[in-house]
Amino acid sequence: MARILFTSQGRIGLMAADGSHLRYLDFDVPDQETWQPAAFFADGRRLLLLSMEARRDGPGRPFAEYYHKTPTHIWVYDLAQNSLREVVTAPRLAIFQTPQLLLNDGRLLVQVVGDAGGQIYNVDLDGGDARPVTRLGEGLPYGFGLSPDGRRLAYHLASPSGYQIWTSDPYGEQRQLVATHDDYLYFGPQWSPDSEWLAYQACLYRQDPGHDWADLCVSRPDGRQQRLLTEGQDLWFAATYGPRQRHGGGSNMPVWTSAGALLAACRLPDSSVPWQYQAERPDVDHFNREFRPQQARGGVQIRRIELDGTAQGLTAGDKSVWDFRQCPSPGGELVLFCRANTGASPAIWTVDAQGRGSRLLTRGWNDLGADHPRWLGFI
Repeated sequence: MARILFTSQGRIGLMAADGSHLRYLDFDVPDQETWQPAAFFADGRRLLLLSMEARRDGPGRPFAEYYHKTPTHIWVYDLAQNSLREVVTAPRLAIFQTPQLLLNDGRLLVQVVGDAGGQIYNVDLDGGDARPVTRLGEGLPYGFGLSPDGRRLAYHLASPSGYQIWTSDPYGEQRQLVATHDDYLYFGPQWSPDSEWLAYQACLYRQDPGHDWADLCVSRPDGRQQRLLTEGQDLWFAATYGPRQRHGGGSNMPVWTSAGALLAACRLPDSSVPWQYQAERPDVDHFNREFRPQQARGGVQIRRIELDGTAQGLTAGDKSVWDFRQCPSPGGELVLFCRANTGASPAIWTVDAQGRGSRLLTRGWNDLGADHPRWLGFI
């Protein structure tokens, strides 16, 4: 039976596809406050993990100045042998270095952030043979994906000119600007299964500084044939959730199915989130929101969107229900997703590819919420 990985309260959970055999991976490593899976190796047995020590930002320490001073660690964990080995250590490139993409069993992309900014390196597992993929000063690059044919990277760049979509070869050469616009923040390029298309989000950030909503955009990898598949900023982009004392969030990405359609979290008409962004005050925690559940409206459902723009709802689309983090199984039979009621922590569910048989799998560690579900061997 297929297995599922997810995160909950800084832990990594593992369970069968029906929710049985649930357990949490236990790592006896001092000072590590959170753990999360980053990628799967081709053998289906080893995981690339990221752990973080206590965050260095917080009250009196702005996010932009202190978050990157948080020590991070990258590991390879063998599920069969229950063994853990720290990698990318010879030498460490920075205090804050995080895995962006596993290129193959021997090399990966690492985001390195310091006081001067951030950039990406292509390194071997030990951290040697570090080759810069992007350059300091051009902006913060992240959201990397490798084309299924293995030839090209796609990523977004938070540049001085705005959020842009770029492609390159795995070493940063042969760069191609795919999408840029004064009015849009472009984010999170996703390769189609045949490497012929990129899908990404287009957020009207000037009128939406919290990046709550976006439209679904597709183009050829060289930027040709760009078009919007949705309108009215239909996608839930910055997913925020949870009760007052235990909020969470993170960018919510559309994903391709093996059949060449897209799954996206789309809002009901006139929806408004319970965690409302505060544009007038300084952002010290990269969240910067007030909990106002009484002002929330609508909800979000998972929809399958074809390249011609036709769409079908896969989850119910009930008011006060927010469905997100959609992830199709490798064979396409099931879709994993998170569901959170207004003001509540998310749980992990499945539904079949036709929108039938939705099923609750887990509410996470001590029922405190679960997020970022992934099929083991499919990321």
